[in-house]
Amino acid sequence: MKCQRVLSYLRIIGTTMFGVSLLVGISTAYIMGYQFFTTAHNYLSFGLYGAILVIHLIIQSLFALLEHRNMRRSLETPIKLSKSLALCIAAYQEDPNYLRKCLVSVKRLTYPGIKVIMVIDGNSDDDMYMLEIFKEVMGRDKSVSYVWRSNYHVKGPEETDESYAESLQQVSRSVLNNKCVCIMQKWGGKREVMYTAFKALGRSVDYVQVCDSDTMLDPASSVEMVKVLEEDPMVGGVGGDVQILNKYESWISFLSSVRYWMAFNIERACQSYFGCVQCISGPLGMYRNSLLHEFLEDWYNQTFMGSHCSFGDDRHLTNRVLSLGYATKYTARSKCLTETPITYLRWLNQQTRWSKSYFREWLYNSMWFHKHHLWMTYEAVITGFFPFFLIATAIQLFFQGRLWNILLFLLIVQAVALIKSSFASCLRGNIVMVFMSFYSVLYMSSLLPAKMFAIATINKSGWGTSGRKTIVVNFIGLIPITIWFTILFIGIIYTIIQQTKKPFPQSEEIVLIVGAVVYASYWVILLTLYAVLINKCGKRKKETHYDMVLDV
Repeated sequence: MKCQRVLSYLRIIGTTMFGVSLLVGISTAYIMGYQFFTTAHNYLSFGLYGAILVIHLIIQSLFALLEHRNMRRSLETPIKLSKSLALCIAAYQEDPNYLRKCLVSVKRLTYPGIKVIMVIDGNSDDDMYMLEIFKEVMGRDKSVSYVWRSNYHVKGPEETDESYAESLQQVSRSVLNNKCVCIMQKWGGKREVMYTAFKALGRSVDYVQVCDSDTMLDPASSVEMVKVLEEDPMVGGVGGDVQILNKYESWISFLSSVRYWMAFNIERACQSYFGCVQCISGPLGMYRNSLLHEFLEDWYNQTFMGSHCSFGDDRHLTNRVLSLGYATKYTARSKCLTETPITYLRWLNQQTRWSKSYFREWLYNSMWFHKHHLWMTYEAVITGFFPFFLIATAIQLFFQGRLWNILLFLLIVQAVALIKSSFASCLRGNIVMVFMSFYSVLYMSSLLPAKMFAIATINKSGWGTSGRKTIVVNFIGLIPITIWFTILFIGIIYTIIQQTKKPFPQSEEIVLIVGAVVYASYWVILLTLYAVLINKCGKRKKETHYDMVLDV
């Protein structure tokens, strides 16, 4: 016992020293600005900090490739589908078409004897349509429903202690005694909905799968995730490949689709190689039920800076599994399609909300670095502090009084994005990933300031979430974008003023013209390809109705 405690302390000290040393090393390389080489007049240079980022991308891609190879090998491992499984669907003001598609896909799941529980966040007449769709799709004679005036933590109006106790028993009986159950309950947020399903199930099943009501599941998705849990008893949770259902609805949803593929099949695949996937997504995830009930109450009652946490439910659920020392994995063999925002403002609000949970959970996750591979610490430092270095770089270059520095920054951003997207195209075998380079503009112009705004308002939870049927009218997310563009615009004006005070060297004029032509040509070529390939392809696919097509 003492040896284990000493070993644990040593791992904590070692992991902390590794993380701090890594951060200090990267910061030093950035601040010192050591250059391996520079051209005449400093038109181009390559430094130590840039080399660190390039090496990171190469290593990340390498381990992602190795993990995909491991996924292919798992096909050879036979398993018995004898463990009990429950699928929990969270629903809130869902679009009727998406909900219907979700339930149809659930009926097609191939895992034997799966229990289906859908919990609706809301019990008013306006929410009743979701219950009717559930009965219609799942079968009125094969499903059970219960409209609950309360939830597990708040009593409904005119609810007495006796009636509340009876309703708790009714919820439990409905879930335990039936294979297909829909519960409508008093509004409380997604975490309340998930809690109801987990609590009512108790320890009656071996595995619990989670799913959102705007998600279409591949028929083999449950089987593939069970395989991962069965292969290793120290794996506590597993997530699948989340693709975009409505990717041709707008340019925002299309860019989200290529970004999703990159995030899951490179970034999370790499994390999976080391058993430390840091977020098992809500649309497609599975957990060992025995672990869920070790931290269910702590997960629900999570607080941050004195406030109850109302977002980041899936990320915190994943972190709770990691906190127990269990591994979390990703499998590309389990797939689903899910809805994503098609308007800029809804997307921005979503990303700000996700950024809040990311930074909050980064702090929580850091307490358990010592229980996992050093890669978990390494990647947390790299990805956690990268936005700050990027913002500092942008401001520095925009205020150096040299137009070439601004143009070079824009060129490098797109060049790096194009290299990453080209690699992703080769890995996926689909040229569509080249358009991932477009996402870099969205990241630099919107997501980067949104991350800073998320940190500044990390304890605010009163905005950012709305049902699919609700029109987004909250424009607060545009505040950081406006501030960011104002800062950059002032930098451009300052640079122009400084440049007009001294004559341009002829060599710099040539470099500026060549750089501007290259940058403009890039956008002309990529936008033309987008118009020809994506717009036309998207229109054809939107015209063709299909229930379940998972694109390559």
